[in-house]
Amino acid sequence: MRWLAVIAALCALSACTAEPKWADDSAVTQARYTHDGPTSLTLITAINNRSGNGGHSALLVNGSERVLWDPAGTWWHPTVPERNDVLFGMNPTVYDFYLDYHARETFHVVLQEVEVSPEVADQALALVKANGAAGNATCAITTSRILQALGLPQMSPSYFPVQVMEDFAKLPGVSERKIFDDSPDSNSDVLRYRAQQAAKAAAAG
Repeated sequence: MRWLAVIAALCALSACTAEPKWADDSAVTQARYTHDGPTSLTLITAINNRSGNGGHSALLVNGSERVLWDPAGTWWHPTVPERNDVLFGMNPTVYDFYLDYHARETFHVVLQEVEVSPEVADQALALVKANGAAGNATCAITTSRILQALGLPQMSPSYFPVQVMEDFAKLPGVSERKIFDDSPDSNSDVLRYRAQQAAKAAAAG
């Protein structure tokens, strides 16, 4: 199949990447989350409120399971296993944590969602899992290549998150919403707070 050949090509392109992470099988299996909504792709773009430039691109894939492709991302959570740049167990609570981390006084988040067939969604799952850890400052180019590999003619490779966002907006049936938050710019506080919440929940059983 064409997309299997594409996976092999993307694996070759990802040779020069950031330090990979590889959660064990039991953690990934335990965290696995299946969302009851339609199969879809959601492009997540962080936009600088002052300059209008893009700060990050990520992709939420809702197929036979829901995962987040977060290339070269800095977000983490103690209950969320990661394999390279794929975050597993993206239930609504975890997803909200992720969005809260990125939306702050200096950045807002643009969410663009498009429904796709189950086959396309699972191709996207396979591609993000096969890509490997992305290198620094390659979030947009790796995400755009994955989207292009799915056969979306509107997508072209780009190193710029805003360009990827603008291309994605041309897809038929795309819905969009924006998230603004006046939280302090130091989002490390969000990570610490969420980690403390997780520890308390685990201690409570």
